[in-house]
Amino acid sequence: MRTICLYFEMHQIIHLKRYRFFDIGTDHYYYDDYANEASMNDVAERSYIPALNTLIGMAKDSGGSFKVALSVSGVALELLEINAPAVVDLLHQLNDTGCCEFLCEPYSHGLSSLVNEDCFREEVLRQRAKIKQLFGKEPKVFRNSSLIYSDDIGGVVASMGFKGMLTEGAKHVLGWKSPHYLYHCNQAPSLKLLLRDFKLSDDISLRFSNPDWLEYPLFADKYIDWIDALPTDEQVINIFMELGALGMVQPLSSNILEFMKALPACAKAKGITFSTPSEIVSKLKSVSPLDVIYPISWTDEERDTSSWLGNVMQREAFNKLYSVAERVHLCDDRRIKQDWDYLQASNNFRFMTTKNTGIALNRGIYDSPYDAFTNYMNILGDFMKRVESLYPVDMDNEELNSLLTTIKNQGEEIAGLEKEVAKWQGKAKKMMEKKAEAPAKAADAENKSPKKAPAKKR
Repeated sequence: MRTICLYFEMHQIIHLKRYRFFDIGTDHYYYDDYANEASMNDVAERSYIPALNTLIGMAKDSGGSFKVALSVSGVALELLEINAPAVVDLLHQLNDTGCCEFLCEPYSHGLSSLVNEDCFREEVLRQRAKIKQLFGKEPKVFRNSSLIYSDDIGGVVASMGFKGMLTEGAKHVLGWKSPHYLYHCNQAPSLKLLLRDFKLSDDISLRFSNPDWLEYPLFADKYIDWIDALPTDEQVINIFMELGALGMVQPLSSNILEFMKALPACAKAKGITFSTPSEIVSKLKSVSPLDVIYPISWTDEERDTSSWLGNVMQREAFNKLYSVAERVHLCDDRRIKQDWDYLQASNNFRFMTTKNTGIALNRGIYDSPYDAFTNYMNILGDFMKRVESLYPVDMDNEELNSLLTTIKNQGEEIAGLEKEVAKWQGKAKKMMEKKAEAPAKAADAENKSPKKAPAKKR
């Protein structure tokens, strides 16, 4: 049976403030609180609240047959909890329907998977714990920032226990193959891959309200007819987009939410179901491995990482940031850790792009990519000074690596001892249970044993 996997991403930009060269060393707060609050409230009112209410209604009205998946970055959750708690309440309501699966992703929505495995693992594990704490279930499926994926990244994700991963159905990777099948990582066959159908996804997220589009206006029955017309053996249709597409990119006046509401009924009429990523990876078999030597993403025509690392400025800022990754990992300063999350966010590098994609890029306070680079590097200069004050630059890499190795070994030793303690606690518990049962068994045996008749007097 053909099924639709509908997935939405939720991530919000942390707006940096104007930071001058002369602020370095004197001002350690880097954010525009007014812009962060205003933009969060704007997105919540125009998109998140009406869109989530719609998804909740679709789940309830369908009697549980409608399914959806969401991924919310840790940074976005922090902003929502502070500025738009009503959205968090709606996420809980959607979770309570039993029709929504929450996926895992890097906490910062950053690019650590491309450069630092330890940093990437730490972010993912922290995000997984937060999702379990909030919604009661540990995520089994992973999505990287902007669906970034490669063979090496897939191997790391599989080693953390994830059963599936979302990525882009990029033409230059698939070639003649279709994205409408389940694939697997060539380094770890246990990790199943769901590939985004970028045409069907962009028809909703980018083209829906465009009057110059040949298919305008798009109705739910026509959209489902396109899916139904696909070859019968193509069973998995992955439609992935940002939740902000419903209300921000496609305004509510375009009737985008009415279109979404009509999808389940139209799909049911054609015998098409909705499934969560976990349901798909557990029920279907992979048809073949997917070979992805160089990282792919869902961004721009190239579907690669050039949006963030395509020019010299971006690579300079990126390499400078991650040059202190080990030192940040060692420290326990909460402010530095939080700044580290916010400075890693991929949009900081996206603002520095010089690519002409034909799609307008809102750079916020920046007049140009060079302006974005200058401001970010000023902030990074101050941040690095703070990190180096804890772990000076005269501590060479060999000494730092030795310290990291010691910490890692201690962590492994503690983990081993905890397992040993748990093992002996289990044995002690069993012994106590046996000891408690012994008197009862003895009494029971005594009652059941035949009693000797009294001797007759002669």
